[in-house]
Amino acid sequence: MAGLATSFGTGAASNSFNQIGDAETIFIIGSNTTEGHPIVSLHVKKALRKGAKLLVADPRKIWLAEKADVWLNQKPGTNIALLNGLIHIILQEGWENKEFIAKRTEGFKELKKKVLEYDPRTVHKITGVSPEALYDAARIYAQSKKSMILYGLGVSEHRTGTEGAIAIANLALVCGQIGRESTGVNTLRGQNNVQGASDLGPYPNLLPGYQQLSDPDVRRKFEKEWEVPIQAEPGLKFPAMLDQAIQRKMKGLFILGGDQAQTDPNISRVWKALGSLDFLVVQDIFHTETTKFADVILPGASFAEKDGTFTNGERRVQRIRKAIEPVAGMADWEVICSVANRMGYPMKYNHPSEIMDEIARLVPNYGGISYERLERESLQWPCPTKDHPGTAIMYKNVFERPGGLARFVALDHKGPGEETDREYPYSLITGRIREHYNNGSMTRRSAGIKELAPEELIEISPADAGKLKINDGDYIKVSSRRGTVRGKAKVTDRSQKGVVFMSFHYPETLTNVLTSEHRDPITDTPEYKACAVKIEKG
Repeated sequence: MAGLATSFGTGAASNSFNQIGDAETIFIIGSNTTEGHPIVSLHVKKALRKGAKLLVADPRKIWLAEKADVWLNQKPGTNIALLNGLIHIILQEGWENKEFIAKRTEGFKELKKKVLEYDPRTVHKITGVSPEALYDAARIYAQSKKSMILYGLGVSEHRTGTEGAIAIANLALVCGQIGRESTGVNTLRGQNNVQGASDLGPYPNLLPGYQQLSDPDVRRKFEKEWEVPIQAEPGLKFPAMLDQAIQRKMKGLFILGGDQAQTDPNISRVWKALGSLDFLVVQDIFHTETTKFADVILPGASFAEKDGTFTNGERRVQRIRKAIEPVAGMADWEVICSVANRMGYPMKYNHPSEIMDEIARLVPNYGGISYERLERESLQWPCPTKDHPGTAIMYKNVFERPGGLARFVALDHKGPGEETDREYPYSLITGRIREHYNNGSMTRRSAGIKELAPEELIEISPADAGKLKINDGDYIKVSSRRGTVRGKAKVTDRSQKGVVFMSFHYPETLTNVLTSEHRDPITDTPEYKACAVKIEKG
């Protein structure tokens, strides 16, 4: 959100997913789309069947990389150098959209000066990608009439995640590949309602709708609706909450649907923080690693027990209707209201539609959305008024920034927060596999899925396996500066030499014991996609 908002003014996907199938070129960076976003990948496959070109930038030889016209096999943590290198070639060859740059952007001179430093030979030294592959990818993306970029957590889960998103925006703007059908930049969100949650105020410095907490007029609007004073000082992001808990300055937490004790980096520190709290409430549909620390566990409601909406990664507000009554007797919103009432703040709604009506009053992008409309039509925000049809393509005429111009930002390569060395010579990437979802607390309860993917498999290249005398299926130890885990080796050419891959779905193999606390300084997003490890057989 932070990166795209810097460049375009809004932190969300620019185009609908159904436009992917008509793109002439698709550039996928940092997303194993067929496994992490299998429904989106159906649109990608449709485009390929129609003859679209495919560019894939990923350190792993994922399935899509095998199908790509160009595979940019960059080293972990080198996305910005790679993207700067593509822009360098585009400008050198005169493939940029000069009219678009002149009329609809600002900051181009600074960008042009910076990318001069990223010639193909220099970029090859940083990223490992050949100059020939860089040239081919730049030509295909720039010369296509309709090029679309899809990116995922392989961009955002680095210490330069925000800058990585900005670098992607720079590439799209240089070529004018935005504001039209089947172009643009689509961020693939990590879960089904990440966009909706993001829209409605979880950031400590923002109120719902990305409205600035520091703005007194914004605060007054919410204070009038909620009948409570709102402090101008921002709250804490989760890493800071953990720091405060360890220092015994934060006494209690209420965690809803999160499993930080399995999915956050450097788990040992997370465990210490959760164990330092005086009081921890966890609300979830199943027991997790985090519920082990809870003083009180409140039962959550699954999607099948909810009335409400999800806002997906294309900004589409989707009406969901409960198939069964909540097994525990209350929906999540009813639990939150009940807790608020007991703490002295009267919070009463008769139905989730009343909550949506409140959202429409307070959040301009949702101003025209109601359950009544969602019963008969599909809507994508911005949808500011009741007669607005919703927005399938953002930025057709103006960007959401002051003056309506998009902003170029000159960026420099910065490596991962933790580099490999003689003691820890391998780079670990973490991610997802198709069979399991997030911490696995739901999918590991399915006998069929568990049979397909019963345990963690540590992917290692044939070259590294041969050097370490590791065979496929051998038990190995993976250690970082923070801890050690054990699991079975999977020898595969999906991993390049020097790179290993693990998922985080299995509590029996707690991968995040290994990952580092390096974070994006703007968003505090952890660097899950690069940490230094060593590997031993046995």
